[in-house]
Amino acid sequence: MKQVRKCKYCGKEFVARSGMQKYCCEECQTKAKEARKKRQQDFMNAVEPVIGLQNQEYLTFAKAAILMGCSRQYVYKLVNEGKLAASRISSRMAFIRKADIEKMLAGNPYHRVLPTNRPKKSTPQTTKRSKSNVMSVESNVQESKVLDYISGEEVMRIYKVKKSWLYTSAKRNQVPVCRIAGMNYYSRKHMDALFGKSAEVEAVSEWLTMKEAQELYGMSAASVRSNAYRHHIPTKREYGQTYYSKDHFGQLRRTDIVNDNSYYTVREAAEKYGMSTANVGIIAKKNSIVTVKVGVKNLIPKMDFDRVMAERLAQFGSYSLV
Repeated sequence: MKQVRKCKYCGKEFVARSGMQKYCCEECQTKAKEARKKRQQDFMNAVEPVIGLQNQEYLTFAKAAILMGCSRQYVYKLVNEGKLAASRISSRMAFIRKADIEKMLAGNPYHRVLPTNRPKKSTPQTTKRSKSNVMSVESNVQESKVLDYISGEEVMRIYKVKKSWLYTSAKRNQVPVCRIAGMNYYSRKHMDALFGKSAEVEAVSEWLTMKEAQELYGMSAASVRSNAYRHHIPTKREYGQTYYSKDHFGQLRRTDIVNDNSYYTVREAAEKYGMSTANVGIIAKKNSIVTVKVGVKNLIPKMDFDRVMAERLAQFGSYSLV
């Protein structure tokens, strides 16, 4: 008697040749075997990390997420809310103790929510009443706080920031926000502290963009940023564009001296008198010649250096060191 069965892999009906046959063809049998191996491998990939974490006392955020069975972002959330303790070792490394995870879980036991404790459904009358209360609260807030809070559009117009940067900065710096009639209002005091311009910035009349500073002074973008940070050059940011004080950069780079023909660079002096740059530095130091440092260059007054070299030639008959 023929036995008609369904294939365990594709579900297609077939006539079994023996009582042990489960698949309609060899192809389905091979695919079923591969699927079975894949399931076993996926299981081992999921279990092995947890097994390896059983003997670890200190866990990274990623490993803590694996051990707890949640996402890494949720672990960050628990740490930021103060529910889970973590220790920062460096700017890029932080650890969580397994004992702290167990302490957090022990301190927050599960409480079953009974049907009697569930909040009652609001009726149309209570909904109207709550809406009227919200409107009154909003009107009171609007009347009492309007002088201390400014809208997001005003913040963007006054401080010249983009909307995305406003939202990010307000959230990152915990700026008080008041929502009235569907609009966000931000604390003027905190906005002044966050985006307000200092008196030094207000006194600057000429500004340079990053590209202009690079072209004018022959510097890379990284050099412009590092010099501005290191030498406290006033900067401002408007609509995502950073501007640098032209006067302060000019004083730093000393363009008036660099373009002045009354100064040698160390290399120019060495080439003129046929000596090494080290000898030029030694001669300038021994004869107390005041040099001017501009960036990585040392500028030497031509008049003083030529006088010293003329004296050396008259005294020793050559320019070389004695």
